[in-house]
Formats: sequence, structure tokens, C-alpha cells
Amino acid sequence: MSSHEPEPHSEFDVPPLTETIAPGTASDPDVTSAETATVTVDGEEVEVEAGSTLLDAVEEVETDEYVPALCHYDRQDIGPRSECRTCMVETDEGVVPACSTPAEDGLDVSTDAAPASEARDVNLDLVLSDHNLRCTTCGKNGRCDLQDVSIENDVEEPRYGVFDDKDEYEPIDDTSDFIQIDRNKCILCNRCVEACNDVQVEGVLRMEGHGQDTRIGFQNGADTMEGSTCVSCGHCVTVCPTGSLVEKGIEDATTIPLPGFNQKNSVGKVIEEAGVEKGPMTPMKRDQVTETTRETGGDEERDWP
Repeated sequence: MSSHEPEPHSEFDVPPLTETIAPGTASDPDVTSAETATVTVDGEEVEVEAGSTLLDAVEEVETDEYVPALCHYDRQDIGPRSECRTCMVETDEGVVPACSTPAEDGLDVSTDAAPASEARDVNLDLVLSDHNLRCTTCGKNGRCDLQDVSIENDVEEPRYGVFDDKDEYEPIDDTSDFIQIDRNKCILCNRCVEACNDVQVEGVLRMEGHGQDTRIGFQNGADTMEGSTCVSCGHCVTVCPTGSLVEKGIEDATTIPLPGFNQKNSVGKVIEEAGVEKGPMTPMKRDQVTETTRETGGDEERDWP
């Protein structure tokens, strides 16, 4: 290639949020305030900066009631998605999700108003009704956001039943050398999808399906993590609030062993890995990188582990 000819770009060199990577937060509407605002929360005035939500104001004071905000993640521009609706508060404009409502000057916010309190409780019970509540066999036992919120709210039995009453468990995806997926514990908060697409810009995860069939899937259409384009960066595991995504090797670290009952057989079916050590890149991702190296005239084809 001559020195004056531009170097070709492969599709894997493109900037984030192109047609090859489905976005997360970047496509969301702006839900933050345009300027500094003074909001009254449970009778106490709070001044918040431009770019704030009602949840930011709520977190500045000792509120009358606990506002969980389960799907909220306040770092790295992940969220808010307003998926779980466990952060509902009452304002002059009605009951709204605090995580995705702009903090507007003069708003009066109440956390202990009966409609808001009931909405938070109902929505938490809805999340629990679609969750594997066998906490003693979970790798996040004792360090799970949903477990913490449930304890804080004195939940003893969800009003809409539990997962065992309604659905068949999805198989655990144990095909990756580094990350285990248990969709039975997923609360569809979308944190992992946004971390993968908007922060790491890997374009591996996506939300797929509709209604009760909504689940975390893979952008390349793979059925398992082994067939995806994952590079095992682990960011999805870091932001997951439950035991849905757990680092391999510690998936049983906080479980309470019971005779004949463990994390895998509590679900009933596990999709196991092929038994061949693959390294951080899945075979699909390794093939993509190798092909890209050929197309862009790399110095040599690397033998990836």
C-alpha cells in the first residue's frame, strides 16, 4: 500500500453505536435536569446540579421511606432505564420513577405517600415473582442487591407467588470459561447490556424477546455464551445486581451446601462447556479477530489461546 493511500478500516474498528452494535443508554431520551434545581424531598429542600434526577435529590436526604431503585446504576453512564419501578415517589405531577424523572426547580417529592409506597412494594413483588428465590444455592448470596432490598422491605412472601409456582427454569449457560449465566435470576435491569455496548463497546449482549419471554441474549444470535463474541472482560458481571452473571470459579463461593442440593441441580438443566480450554475470547470472537487481521494486512496471524 502506498504512503498516500488511506488505510482501510474494518468493521471492528468503527466507533461505538454504529449499525454493528446495538446501543443501550445512548439511544435513551435525556431524563436529567437542564439546570440547577431546588427540590423539596419529604419537607427538606435539596439543591441539585444540572443533569440530576429526582433520585439524586432523594439520595441527598434521610428520606421518610426507603427508595430502592434496583435497576439504577450511577456510574459509567449506565442507565437510568426505569425498568424495575421500585423507586416510585409522589410529586406534584403524580407518582413517577425517581431514577428517570428530571429534577425540576420547585418540585415537591414525597417518599412516604401511600400511592408511591404501594407502587414500590407492588413492583418489588413483581420482580420477585419472576426470580429464582433459592438464595442459599446462589453465588451472590449475601451480596445481592435484590436480596438486600427484600430484607430492607421486610418481604416474607411475595404477593404474586414465586418463580417455582409458574414457570420452568431456563438452563444455566455454563459454556464460557469465565462467566456463568443464570437467566432465572435476571431482573432485566439492562445494566449488563449497557456496560457491554456503551462502555466496553463490544456489542455482545442484547435484550431479546417480548413480554414474559424477554431475556438477555446475544447480538450475533448465538444460543450460548460459547457461541457469542464475548471477550470475557467481565464488566457485565461487575454491574449485575443479582446472581444472573457470575464469574466462574466463585459461583458457589457464598452458597450454603445442603446434601444433594446445589446451584446447578436446583435449576435442573445446565448447558455445559465443550471441555476444551478456550481462553478469554470465545471461538466466534477469535475467528473474527483472525479474519480482521488478514483483511487489514496484519504483520502475522496470531495463534490465539
